[in-house]
Amino acid sequence: MIVSVIIKTLNEERRIGRTIETALAAIASVDGEIIVADSGSSDRTIEIATGYPVRIVQIMPPAEPSCGIGPQLGYQYAKGSYICLIDGDMELDETFLGEGLDFLAKNPKVAGVTGHVEEQILDSLEYTRRVTRNAPEARTGSIDRMNGGGLYRRSAIESAGYFTDRNLHCHEEFDLGVRLRSQGWLLHRLDRRFVSHYGHSINSYRLLVRRWRTKYLFGIGELLRASVGQPYWKNVLADLPELKLWALVACWMLASLAMLVFVPTKALAVSAVLVLAAAVVAAMSIRKRSFTMGLYTVVAWLFHTTALPFGYLRPRRDPRQWIESRELGGQDAENAPAGLDGDGNRWTGVCQRVG
Repeated sequence: MIVSVIIKTLNEERRIGRTIETALAAIASVDGEIIVADSGSSDRTIEIATGYPVRIVQIMPPAEPSCGIGPQLGYQYAKGSYICLIDGDMELDETFLGEGLDFLAKNPKVAGVTGHVEEQILDSLEYTRRVTRNAPEARTGSIDRMNGGGLYRRSAIESAGYFTDRNLHCHEEFDLGVRLRSQGWLLHRLDRRFVSHYGHSINSYRLLVRRWRTKYLFGIGELLRASVGQPYWKNVLADLPELKLWALVACWMLASLAMLVFVPTKALAVSAVLVLAAAVVAAMSIRKRSFTMGLYTVVAWLFHTTALPFGYLRPRRDPRQWIESRELGGQDAENAPAGLDGDGNRWTGVCQRVG
């Protein structure tokens, strides 16, 4: 088996059919398999996926949904020498795998290769901000992470210990990137399309609230907690410039709180806090050339900054442990690969067959 395409899903009934179809077209020219790694969908995602020649695995309690659990779930069932990771709302470019495999064959020090993630839905301010901010990790050439997925060398993943950290509710690809680079591996982005991405068409502020509710915003704090005591923790701090921004935002929030608490004249304190907030929004609106985008950016800062300590204080499970899961309509349990139970003991036959 050359390539295992892992499609991570959670309630992706609108796009999963097309995602699988593009993945099937992509592996037509290579020896490959498709694994739908589901984090507990409650819609028709699984029903739709069963209509295609794919392997479907799903988490079971006590495993809980997170951005980091889906890729690792698929990886523990994968057989390929290369792992291609995509989301359930993406369309994989039909010719990417061939070019990606050729690049990795010619560059043995490269752990993973990706291309551009073309955003197709830009009616949300969050996705517009993502496209226009021109982040360093989105550049062509050598990169420090493969946001949006890509094609990984299995031997590189094994050297890093595991694929993705089940404890992370976001930044799982950054975490993988920093672990791979600490082992001497490189990551690369080709100047070509990897996938088309169809994100959520939802009000941006509602998206922020939902990301808080699903703990997505806790990811940075969880990442910092995971890196404590690791040889690469300084790289985590250096490669996340947003930490400096959020430290400044935290200082702003604490200063505002201090004024409200300690300034005797409350009307004056409230006025000072509002004037300072208005100045920050105005400055960002000028920079973004849009009041709407400036206001949203500042609100997003406040959400991210507030969420960081909540994420840092969350308890962790060993990311190397087998993820509790079942296979839906797939192989029998006796053919399942070996893993680690909750106590770290090696065992087999972990998947429960359904259907």
